[in-house]
Amino acid sequence: MVVAVQTFEKPKLKNPVLIEGLPGIGFVANVATLHLIRELKATRFAEIHCAAFQDLAVTTEGGGTRYPVNELYYWKNPDGGRDLIIWYGNTQALTTFGQYELCDRVLDMAEDLGCKLFVTLGGFRQEEIKTPPQLYCTATDHETLDGVLALGAKVMVGQVYGIAGLLVGLARIRGLKAFSLLVETLGTNPDVNGTRHAVDVLMKYLGLNVNLSGLEAAGDETKSILESFGLLKHGQEEKKKEEQRFRWSI
Repeated sequence: MVVAVQTFEKPKLKNPVLIEGLPGIGFVANVATLHLIRELKATRFAEIHCAAFQDLAVTTEGGGTRYPVNELYYWKNPDGGRDLIIWYGNTQALTTFGQYELCDRVLDMAEDLGCKLFVTLGGFRQEEIKTPPQLYCTATDHETLDGVLALGAKVMVGQVYGIAGLLVGLARIRGLKAFSLLVETLGTNPDVNGTRHAVDVLMKYLGLNVNLSGLEAAGDETKSILESFGLLKHGQEEKKKEEQRFRWSI
């Protein structure tokens, strides 16, 4: 087993868009998708396990366990517009092979549900952050890229690591459309301020109106989850150790 998927239902969706939300620099995608799941009351329809996830389980105060997992949620637009698929998880795969297998499996499932547009979110580590934080993007095609640039983002020049970059690349190979939206961040703790700007632009792109007042709570919960898995430590860590820890993230 490399990737195993447990499916609870197969929703019927209208021209859905997949939004990726796995841990990365600044944990922008993690905070954003957790908030969207809560705010939109999205429904979980699949649980994903991968042999390249961390080999551990974390105990909870109630005696239970929390383990490395990815999940897929769906939201049906009550106004008749495009539906959403939200890919949320507390880890990425820790090997290159695992990352490719994970992306391919999610792409297969999303395509089967009629998804042709994929969005990845992430942080772009900077020493100094502008006010408001600058957004950057890269895409599979010029038409998709221009749509994001029109909302104030700049072209990302360089490399986009991890799922945030890989999903866009693999989507292009399949003839699908995708873009990565990255926000400036110091890249340490969950960056709620940066996430707010990224989500605001994404919602404008999708034509959705989502209340962002709960982002602080999503940031606090994300921090707690990541600390339990050792992806964050209480207090500040040395920059070198942070870069090594997040080598697979944007």
